[in-house]
Amino acid sequence: MNIVSLQYAEKPFYLTIEKEFMYQELDFDVQMDVESIQDIKIVPSILNVICKTTGMGFAAVSRVTEKEWVTCTSRDNINFKLKSGDQLEVNNTICNEIRQHGQKVVIEDANQDLYYSSHPSPPLYGYQSYIAVPIYRKNKDFFGTLFALDPKPVKLKSPEILDMFKMYAELISLHLEMTDDLKATTLQLREERKIAELRETFIAVLGHDLRNPVGTARMSADILLKTDLPAPVLRQLEMIKSSSYRMQELIDNLLDFAKGHLGDGIKLKLERNKKELLKELKQVVAEARALDPSREVIENIRIKEDVLCDPHRIAQLLSNLLGNALKHGSRKKPLQVDVYIENRNFVISVINGGKKIPEERINNLFKPYYKEHTPKNESGLGLGLYIVSEIAKAHNGVVNVKSNDLQTTFTFKMPLVRRPID
Repeated sequence: MNIVSLQYAEKPFYLTIEKEFMYQELDFDVQMDVESIQDIKIVPSILNVICKTTGMGFAAVSRVTEKEWVTCTSRDNINFKLKSGDQLEVNNTICNEIRQHGQKVVIEDANQDLYYSSHPSPPLYGYQSYIAVPIYRKNKDFFGTLFALDPKPVKLKSPEILDMFKMYAELISLHLEMTDDLKATTLQLREERKIAELRETFIAVLGHDLRNPVGTARMSADILLKTDLPAPVLRQLEMIKSSSYRMQELIDNLLDFAKGHLGDGIKLKLERNKKELLKELKQVVAEARALDPSREVIENIRIKEDVLCDPHRIAQLLSNLLGNALKHGSRKKPLQVDVYIENRNFVISVINGGKKIPEERINNLFKPYYKEHTPKNESGLGLGLYIVSEIAKAHNGVVNVKSNDLQTTFTFKMPLVRRPID
């Protein structure tokens, strides 16, 4: 930024400016404050009105600290040549005195003024009339001044002019507060977005790297289950196998969540393959039974025509709904799985007995990371039903929940598509 020295020229209405060949870096916070004033769109209009109303040739907003005086923005009709970012020696300015005593300063004619006739600032910068009012931040910290000056004397002490300057200073202060709040919010959002991206990237990498060891554990359990081992050992192996399925489900949900939030979304491999769809759905029900052999699962799958869908994703949707029902449903009542076609819609319904879900919780069930604070949820991530909703959306379908004192029903419904696969 330029340090500017001013000398009064031979012609009384103009100033000659000699710019020293040196630059002084602004304090970062001061630079941000200058930019904040420049972002307030009404300031140029305010400065224009001040010049026209008072007849003065130069008006500006300054940022003043103990060490720096900087022009934020200006209106220059007299070739004063102070523009945005230019600096003056702070100790040579009346604005620095205003920073100290916090009062407005009005000079109608510096040569005739009892105090300012001997002040160094008017002859140094070549002005006779001057008016400045302080600008404060919301927290009452001094920011700078709204000021105007001119090489000729000007009548400035009328109530109308003084009230105008006070009102404009307060208006700039208000807009400065709004600009500061907006910048703070923007910075906070930027940081939160960066943290979210790092978290989701970490989740994606972690989920991907966990797949192999979990698959190896399940495969090893399958091999050992085929050997002649004592019954207690076989029961432990069954538990290992069941746990590996649960771990795989959590990993898949993590990966789907991370991909969705990193911009990829839920990817579908659409096909019309009734045989594959039936195989996937029946496998999900079989796995649910294996996870908890003591629970009764009633299966009613009726599909008589091909359905355009991603069979693996539809099976994942059913798996998450069944996992949710196994976790939260009453152990004394069976789970019921219905899959059918009705009114040109493909429908999957999972019903479990148990307590009614309050209406306010139903509205949050499909949000990521949402879970009730109960012992049953301590090992969950709160992503299962969110993934269900995302798979449903990818298929142009919806998921609804109905709950009463007897049972809770989750229903996925998607329209059958007649068009050929692209």
